[in-house]
Amino acid sequence: MKIDIICVGKIKERFFTDAIEEYSKRMSRYCELSILQVKDENAPENLSDLQTEQILKAEGERILQKIPERTYLIALCIEGKEMTSEGLSQKLSELMTSERGRFTFVIGGSLGLWDEIKKKADLRLSFSKMTFPHQLMRVILLEQIYRCFRIMYNEPYHK
Repeated sequence: MKIDIICVGKIKERFFTDAIEEYSKRMSRYCELSILQVKDENAPENLSDLQTEQILKAEGERILQKIPERTYLIALCIEGKEMTSEGLSQKLSELMTSERGRFTFVIGGSLGLWDEIKKKADLRLSFSKMTFPHQLMRVILLEQIYRCFRIMYNEPYHK
């Protein structure tokens, strides 16, 4: 199975990088993982709606170029469907046995995700109604995917 994570911007803090590397290493026994970064746009304070949309579109077009063919696209967005870890594990398990064995998760930048990406997604997923820094969201997503595999294979993992 192949999992791609497409995200906007680079990780700046070492502690995030360390956590991402750790979960990537743990997951290597379950899947082939790739993390693809696209350039983020400069987003100063007090943007107009038009400026916000222009930034989201520019980042979104970069994301679209990275989405592989025949993948199950999962967009992380606050208005998406909330699931338990067990529910997400079940969903991924079902999809693994179907015709699509490739998943692509998309994490937007500081302003979120362009609507066109959300429309293209097979699943819009929300981890909470709260807003998380997009750099931290990478760590949270990787931890949850790792947890999904542990659940899928009936392996122990803390609750």
